[in-house]
Amino acid sequence: MSEQTPVFGVTGWKNSGKTTLVSRLVAEITARGYSVSTVKHAHHNFDIDQKGRDSYAHREAGAHEVALVSGRRWALMHELRGEEEPSLADVLAKLSPCDLVIVEGYKRETHPKIEARRVGSKSDQPLAPDDPHIVALASDTSLIGEALPVFDIDNIKDIADFALRHSGLPIRKTSDRAVS
Repeated sequence: MSEQTPVFGVTGWKNSGKTTLVSRLVAEITARGYSVSTVKHAHHNFDIDQKGRDSYAHREAGAHEVALVSGRRWALMHELRGEEEPSLADVLAKLSPCDLVIVEGYKRETHPKIEARRVGSKSDQPLAPDDPHIVALASDTSLIGEALPVFDIDNIKDIADFALRHSGLPIRKTSDRAVS
């Protein structure tokens, strides 16, 4: 991935709607002809492989990396095996070229982010006052007196326009499906 590739994030507390917002943004922005990659940070142990599969057996046997390849997709699993978790910059460097990377999570990183807020999330404590890299808010409730731009969390078109503008990419409409 090029160092010039813009990165825009979605952050917020658990159950704030981050994954839904990222998914909807990816759909909207790719419909406008852009290529988008995503990075999601998980705070817990996760597995994309299943017991009983050949690749799982390879990892369990001690393989440092396992690549799964088919005619439709490929994936590379890297076992840390005691190594430090890679930084966001390290992960971004491994991505193929694209027009925009949307990052979910990574609250403490310095890329521009929109904070998702929803009633019923893990916390109602706002993140923006303590994070100068949060550049806008997306919420399912009215937010009065905020200094940052506020979007209805379901207004994907306007949030996508904001993310593209903030990332230095031209605003395209869905019908302008120009190839990047």
